Amino acid sequence: MRIDLHVHSRASDGTLSPADLVRAARAADLDLLALTDHDTVAGLAEAGEEAARAGLRLLPGVEISCAMDGVSLHLLAYGADPSDPELATELARCRDDRVPRAQEMVRRLAAAGHPVTWSMVADLAGEGTVGRPHVADALVRVGAVPDREAAFAQLLRPEGSFYVRHHAAPAADAVRMVRRAGGVPVFAHPGAARRGPTVDDEAVARLAEAGLFALEVDHPDHDRPTRAHLRGLAAELGLQVTGASDFHGSGRAQRLGSETTHPDVLEALLAEVGR
Repeated sequence: MRIDLHVHSRASDGTLSPADLVRAARAADLDLLALTDHDTVAGLAEAGEEAARAGLRLLPGVEISCAMDGVSLHLLAYGADPSDPELATELARCRDDRVPRAQEMVRRLAAAGHPVTWSMVADLAGEGTVGRPHVADALVRVGAVPDREAAFAQLLRPEGSFYVRHHAAPAADAVRMVRRAGGVPVFAHPGAARRGPTVDDEAVARLAEAGLFALEVDHPDHDRPTRAHLRGLAAELGLQVTGASDFHGSGRAQRLGSETTHPDVLEALLAEVGR
């Protein structure tokens, strides 16, 4: 059984519609897909309809913007009730704050001579949740950088002058919130140091105490030493280990199903949903 627990559609910063994403997953011989768009569940209905037609199991999810010890991090929530008032309010706050954040990044870039505009970024985001990748795509469009990865590395890195933070829930609070909504929380790409600062092991231990289920260890942004360390940390803290591609479509190099989760871990995860 091939399981990919972290992918994005055009409802956030992916390049495929939810339906096209499901069709691509079937073509990649996946058996189960978790749609985990950033701070939104808007793509789940369309993905679910196509999954039913395609004979693919779909696990509803969302990737929540969080922060801990001054570090930005992402929490994957699986099976949470999207109508839960606390969760719905938090996701709306994250989405709403993404717009002024992206506008400020555009303002700073334009002031520095990079010919990007807000209308360009908004057009690229469409009806999806606007994010840093859309600003990166605008930079690609005007020829400032060759691709998204270069935009992140050269201009939009967290320590750079064009980067702007947006609202993010305290991570331990978000873990508890996901649990109260019947969901299962997993720490997304916890060792992806090339994206920016990461939290230390003690912080991960605090998240485990709050109710974290797993660490996403097998991820394209983790090298072998990082995976080995995270796998040992998960064992020490009694956490499960997941794997996923973090697929975004044409914007990044990851392939659907390039990293997967073991069926036994999926079974344990599903047993936690709704508890």
